[in-house]
Amino acid sequence: MAANEKFTGYFGTYTKGDSEGIYSFSLDVTNGKINDVKAAAALENPTYLTISEDNRFLYAVAKEGASGGVAGFGISDTGQLSFINTLLSPGASPCHVSVNRENNLLLSANYHKGSADSYLLNSEDGSIEAALSSAVHEGSGPDERQEKAHTHYTGFTPDGNFVVVVELGIDQVLTYSLDNGQLIENHVLKVEPGSGPRHLVFHPNNQIAFVMTEFSSKVLVLKYNSGDGSFEQIQAISTLPAEFTENNQGSAIHLSSDGKFVYAANRGHDSIAIFSVDPESFELTFVEHTSTEGNWPRDFVLDPSEKFLIATNQNSSNVALYSRDEETGRLTLLQSDVKVPDPVCVKFLNY
Repeated sequence: MAANEKFTGYFGTYTKGDSEGIYSFSLDVTNGKINDVKAAAALENPTYLTISEDNRFLYAVAKEGASGGVAGFGISDTGQLSFINTLLSPGASPCHVSVNRENNLLLSANYHKGSADSYLLNSEDGSIEAALSSAVHEGSGPDERQEKAHTHYTGFTPDGNFVVVVELGIDQVLTYSLDNGQLIENHVLKVEPGSGPRHLVFHPNNQIAFVMTEFSSKVLVLKYNSGDGSFEQIQAISTLPAEFTENNQGSAIHLSSDGKFVYAANRGHDSIAIFSVDPESFELTFVEHTSTEGNWPRDFVLDPSEKFLIATNQNSSNVALYSRDEETGRLTLLQSDVKVPDPVCVKFLNY
């Protein structure tokens, strides 16, 4: 990959203010600048996006009046988006989407319904053909926002054999097996009550996963058994300074592809916490906090070269760009005045 001078990416947003939907942008790697931010597709509240491995299709959570669901777009050679179709059902829209390598199965997590849902995709034209199954979770937790299940993440395990679901409302990480796209519950890991697990990312060794909690603002280090799809927790480490006592909600978590550094975002402290990964135990050691130069960082991403990081500040409608030291994991601010209305998710094309 290293020869590219520019990378194309997309922002998912809330459209409750000035946003029109999905925005595209380019990252100038040579000069270290975000350029060409522009509306790419009109869609109501496309807060989370995912891109097929072959860069042919982009999928987004979607809302239309009192219905919610998922939307598909074709991606041209120049990065332009063309609408394919939506599949909606009555009720709130999902908050997370992911697609498998074969581009024939789409997953969504619905926070309001407390469900993980699977959809059949046409791998040739990218259309969303049918809703296949819905796994609805039951229960509650001790936090006031845990009055019921609130599913926040659905993703495929690295081997593609299982689906992992992160349940914020009932403090669980669940594994499902797949039977022709049907979700069949396989294993449940119960984590600290009231922690509110939110998002998950796998280590490149495919044997370790890291979970960001929203309420307790911690990273959980989990050992993954690819044989039966089970998880076991081996560490929990705070993403906040010990002296910080104000409101904070953990958001996104990402990992460098060499497996050496974990990055986790804090909304409230408005920072990205950086951790180094022990190559043998896989436990985390805190490195530093870096301000996101804005309010309420909902998401961030490492660019395809992993020499840069982009953070989205939802409540201040700005995006910050950093250079990344690949040896230390530390970040250096390059830009903080990139305007994007109500940005949430940020994704790059695969290079």
